[in-house]
Amino acid sequence: MNIYDFTVKDRNGVEVSLSDYKGKVLLIVNTATQCGFTPQYEKLQTLYEKYVGEGLVILDFPCNQFGNQAPGTDDEIHTFCESNYGVTFPRFAKIEVNGENAHPLYQYLVSQKGFAGFHEDHKLASVLDNMLSEQDPDYKNKPSIKWNFTKFLIDRNGNVVERFEPTEDMFILEDKIKELLY
Repeated sequence: MNIYDFTVKDRNGVEVSLSDYKGKVLLIVNTATQCGFTPQYEKLQTLYEKYVGEGLVILDFPCNQFGNQAPGTDDEIHTFCESNYGVTFPRFAKIEVNGENAHPLYQYLVSQKGFAGFHEDHKLASVLDNMLSEQDPDYKNKPSIKWNFTKFLIDRNGNVVERFEPTEDMFILEDKIKELLY
């Protein structure tokens, strides 16, 4: 099994097979429009523009499971991303990434790469750690998605290569992407 075995709905409700992206390097991201990490859209768009010609595709999956930070319809989310951050990479229908209603794609992703730990130098790492520790003292040992803007890097053969938590430095992410592209 690999990433190409899954189908997802685009923001218009049309089924899309991830096999459509065979041969591409994918970055799959769960996003939110009202989050402390939302400005990452700008950096993601920059990465996309820089490497789309080399085979990078970013797949955006809005998710409202973390602090209700992705309210609105799929169209409202799309308009927000387009008008505020100039986002042009593919955006899909809002999904759940954890729990009994988690999309099968995300069930697969977390089964392949568990929680990678927050980058301690990031200003929000301690905030997330304190909040998540209060909810579940053992959260670090569970593979679930912890917050918005968790990223999964997929190689050209559909294999999950790496997971990046939202606190990871975008330069490290870019270096890993380049390794797969070239």
